[in-house]
Amino acid sequence: MEFTSYTEYSSQNVMAVILKSLPRESGLSRVEYEGPSIAIYTKNPKYLFERPQIVSNIVNSVHKRIVIRTDESIRSTESESILLINKTFPKDVKIVELFFDDAIGEVFLYVDKPWLLNNTFNYTSELLEQIGWKTNFKKASKDMKIINTINTILKNSVDERIRFYKKVGERIFRTKLDSAVEASLIALGGFAELGRSSFLLSTHESKIIVDCGINQFATETITKFPRFDIVGSNMDEIDAVILSHSHLGHSGFLPSLFKFGYDGPVYCTEPNIPMTYLLCENLLETNNDNLLFTKYNLEQLVNHTFPLNFGVVTDISPDIKLSLHNSGHILGSSSVHLHIGNGDHNILYSGDLKFGKSNLLDNAFWNFPRIETLIIEGTHGIKDDTYPQRHEYEQTFIDTVNSALNNDGIILIPVDELGISQELLFLINKCIFDGIIKKTKVSVDSSIVKFSSLYEIYNEYLSKDLREANPKIDLFFLDHVVTKEKEIMNDDKGIILTSSKFKEPNSLKLLKAIIKNEKNTLIFPRYYNLHTLLYDIQTGNGPIINDRKIKVNCKVVTMPGFTNHSDYNQLMAYIRRLRPKLKRILVNHGERQKVQNMASFISKFYSIHTQHPLITESVKLL
Repeated sequence: MEFTSYTEYSSQNVMAVILKSLPRESGLSRVEYEGPSIAIYTKNPKYLFERPQIVSNIVNSVHKRIVIRTDESIRSTESESILLINKTFPKDVKIVELFFDDAIGEVFLYVDKPWLLNNTFNYTSELLEQIGWKTNFKKASKDMKIINTINTILKNSVDERIRFYKKVGERIFRTKLDSAVEASLIALGGFAELGRSSFLLSTHESKIIVDCGINQFATETITKFPRFDIVGSNMDEIDAVILSHSHLGHSGFLPSLFKFGYDGPVYCTEPNIPMTYLLCENLLETNNDNLLFTKYNLEQLVNHTFPLNFGVVTDISPDIKLSLHNSGHILGSSSVHLHIGNGDHNILYSGDLKFGKSNLLDNAFWNFPRIETLIIEGTHGIKDDTYPQRHEYEQTFIDTVNSALNNDGIILIPVDELGISQELLFLINKCIFDGIIKKTKVSVDSSIVKFSSLYEIYNEYLSKDLREANPKIDLFFLDHVVTKEKEIMNDDKGIILTSSKFKEPNSLKLLKAIIKNEKNTLIFPRYYNLHTLLYDIQTGNGPIINDRKIKVNCKVVTMPGFTNHSDYNQLMAYIRRLRPKLKRILVNHGERQKVQNMASFISKFYSIHTQHPLITESVKLL
């Protein structure tokens, strides 16, 4: 990934260069804006796909994203295409789901054994020639319901999306109105606090919102939602929203933007679309009285989102380019790199950062060619926030589990549905598979299964080691793993991986039964928030369940090493590793004392101007 200075083309000149560069054999039918890309529609797509240098040369000339689309006239009907696909496919590969997206002329096939498709011939190329649709293959997983939901929303809005894509493109590729280059940032949430992460980046040409979360534990509106009341901008003045990842502290207010009139694009990696939908849908079902969006707004969010791959440079306004890079936090989580003007200023927003390899994800990306301003999280911003090495806390976990199983007890692990739950389920399965933990039944909450399935479907976002491993090995759903729709206590022994929310009567019944029995073990993979049920247990207080204080007889073990954030040493190592000479660092996403401490240390140790802005504070960047 490299940003370089270059001469700007007008939108008319860009189109002229494209038309001039395409030979007659390409079968060009039209060129159109498609959001942040320029779409080349062709009646002979095979010609361009087999000669990628043609498009590559155009991209190098105009410095814009180019996509090849098949002309509608050469696309077979869906029923004809399905017949041809089934006729072509190997008998031992099962198509679990398929989705034809008429808006972009692509078909998505979710299959049980995608690795077998590479052993005979190039199915993508062959099917393109036969059916006229560009074909994409993904691995099907245990739970496909959310994928069906997302695809149904997209299917029901084809005409609307085509119009939207064109409108966004016209806004992005318009001529600049002002040659002056300035940039400033307003902290809307998540600065000197946890939750409701959001800031507004403004230039003469653009207004960009980066993250748009909520504080789930706040009781008042002024501390629960981002402070858009101080911005003074109408929603139609916002050019784009960028989502670093789907946790509600970063995404929970996004649907509300559409409620208040936002009608622009949202940029994130593809896994964040279904994950954000699931998290916000659950929020809607459990907190309907305290939210500012509807199910329709969630569907608007899906239809307005442009998925981006890591490392792809994308225009999102006339003077800002975006690229997303792995932040190592959860599946598809991103650090956000923004390039302002013609090489005038580069901003890196770390998002939630894990600068250390986990079982499922690679270490956060750090090799950026240019950064002038770094915005980094300070969740673990004091020296006491250091944790054991991964092999140490994993061994402690293994020993604790084996001890509990040998004691003929049940192990209950309350965990957030997305992130550490997948790390733990993978670790448990790997240890059972390798014989390190004796084989036992592993009961998994259905909400965790939904997100774990997405890790399998979007496996291209997993670590390099896993991508290169045997694709036939199931990451999460081995034969000893069962799904619990409702957490009901029974006589089965083993491990129960459950949601940490404990809001349903059955989940409270389970927790009560576990903590009463001294043979059982309760494992906490993190510290829990003040005034919560799990916090009371963790701090040695008897929890109150159904208005009764319950004595805790089971063994309680806390293992804070299981975090998908960087500890203090990792944050410092990340800053040290960055290659560019930073001019400014802003510390956000952390308790006030922690971001103050971290900003002070960075300023003294690295001699870099470092601030810890407060909510509603403005910072001039350029």
